[in-house]
Amino acid sequence: MAAAALALIPCTLVEHITGDTVFRPELGLVMFYALGVAFLGLLDDVLGHEGHRGWRGHGAAVLGGGVSTGVLKAAGSLGFALFALSDRFHSDWRWLLATAVLVLSTNLFNLLDLRPGRSAKALVILGTALSIGALSVHALWTVGVFVGPILVLLPLDLREVGMLGDTGSNAIGAVAGLWLVLTLSTAGQAIALAVMAAITVYGEFRSITALVDRTPALHWLDSLGRSHA
Repeated sequence: MAAAALALIPCTLVEHITGDTVFRPELGLVMFYALGVAFLGLLDDVLGHEGHRGWRGHGAAVLGGGVSTGVLKAAGSLGFALFALSDRFHSDWRWLLATAVLVLSTNLFNLLDLRPGRSAKALVILGTALSIGALSVHALWTVGVFVGPILVLLPLDLREVGMLGDTGSNAIGAVAGLWLVLTLSTAGQAIALAVMAAITVYGEFRSITALVDRTPALHWLDSLGRSHA
C-alpha cells in the first residue's frame, strides 16, 4: 500500500507539468477506501489477538463485554464505504447496494486469506473475468495503482517470504469491491452481493479451505505457485 501511495508522486507531477490526464476521476474514492481499510487492517494486525473467528465470534466477544478489533474494523469499513461512494450515486438504494458490495468484498477476501497467495489469486481471477466480461479495462486503469503492487507481492506471499496479514487482505478485498462497483451494472452488483453473501455465510459454518481442498480444480488453482502445496 505504501508503494501505491508513493506511485502518486511521479504520476501527479507528470499530470501537473505536462497537462496530460494520468488519473481516472474515480481514483479519489479508490485511494480513500483502499488506504482506509488497509489502515483498519493494520490496527487489527497490531492490536488484535482474536484470529479469524468470523462474525459469530466477534459478536460473542462484544456481547460478552469484550472489545473486538474485528467489529471495529467492520464498522470502520462501513463508514469509509458510505463516505467514499456518497457522491457517486443519485439513488439512495444504489448507493447502499454499492456500499454493501464494498464492505462484503473487504470482509470476504479477509476470510479467504488462510493460505499463501489465495486472496491475490482470487483478485486476479475476478479482475480478469470482469475485464473480459465488460470488454473494457477502464476499471483496471483506475485500480491499477494498487493492482501493480499486489502482483509484485504475490510471489513473495506464495513463497511465504512475506505475509499479507489483515492489512494486505483488507486492501485486496477493497480493490476487488471497487473493481466490482466500477464495472458492474446495478443488477450485476446485486448478483455479486448475493454470491459473496452466500460464500460468507458458508464460511461461518463450514471450512472454505476444506471445500477448496476437495475440489480438484480449485485445489490446483489454490496450490499453483506455492512452495508447499
